[in-house]
Amino acid sequence: MSNAAAIPGTAPASERVRAFYAPVQRDNGAPTPFDPATQGRFSLDAPPTGWIDLGWVHDFKRVSETKVETQQSGAPLLVRGQTRKQAGAEVSLSFDTWGKLQMGISGGAQAMNLLPAANAVSLSTGSTASSLVVADASGFATGDLVAVDADYAGQTGYVGAGVSGAYVKSADAVANDPQYIRRITYNVGRVVNVSANTLTLASPLLAGAPDTTMKAAKIAGFLDREGGSFFHEWSALFVVDGVQGDRVLYHYPRLQIAEGAAEEAILLTSPLTMWRLVARSRALPVVDANDGEQALCFRSYLPAAMRQT
Repeated sequence: MSNAAAIPGTAPASERVRAFYAPVQRDNGAPTPFDPATQGRFSLDAPPTGWIDLGWVHDFKRVSETKVETQQSGAPLLVRGQTRKQAGAEVSLSFDTWGKLQMGISGGAQAMNLLPAANAVSLSTGSTASSLVVADASGFATGDLVAVDADYAGQTGYVGAGVSGAYVKSADAVANDPQYIRRITYNVGRVVNVSANTLTLASPLLAGAPDTTMKAAKIAGFLDREGGSFFHEWSALFVVDGVQGDRVLYHYPRLQIAEGAAEEAILLTSPLTMWRLVARSRALPVVDANDGEQALCFRSYLPAAMRQT
């Protein structure tokens, strides 16, 4: 049996970068896990559990803010070693598509749902992440956007199913509004079919199957704003899929926005201009369970078959 010969490796060549985001548990700072050793070759159309496909992005750029300081001694002074004086990392990109998540990630503050009315319909037993069982579906139509979450009833701290959409300091701060959590929730969907008591959604709700304490409210769209004290936080995974079978993965366990909402205008063909959402984020540290070291991001390289190492 003959041995196959390995061929020299090459730099990855790819047309675009695919972005996946996942929530961070804000109460304890726990990011959504990702293991490149076992999950690195996942299908881009079927990301690992907990990760949300936000599509292709442009102008992807990583910036290291880590600063190294030398340790010197002797006469004459000689460099005896080095220490990291400061560790930092940023990543910037522009989203090809607009949506609730893209607006929230790029804006960084509360991303709200536009509620045209104060009405919300209770959910019944049997609801799933893609199918909402309601007592009366007559107020909904195919094509509607809906927000699904609990009533606000005096809760403080982080609120929102699946993703923390806001931090509530007190009931007075949000006017004790029963609709407040549905105003800021990321648990939204598009209705593609309506029956007597069921709303079928185009894709599963981010928070999974809702419980019967939640209600569904029709929304007109999304809104974000400049300023405020709240910072969203996300886990992020960026994939460069090489045309020769290699893959590079950039995993940022914790990202917060580093600047306010911005757009990039791209001329398509006069007079049409496409507006891309721009996001510049700063990495926050996590502790690597392998050795207890602090880390800001992880870069993985999966060589193509039979490439030399």
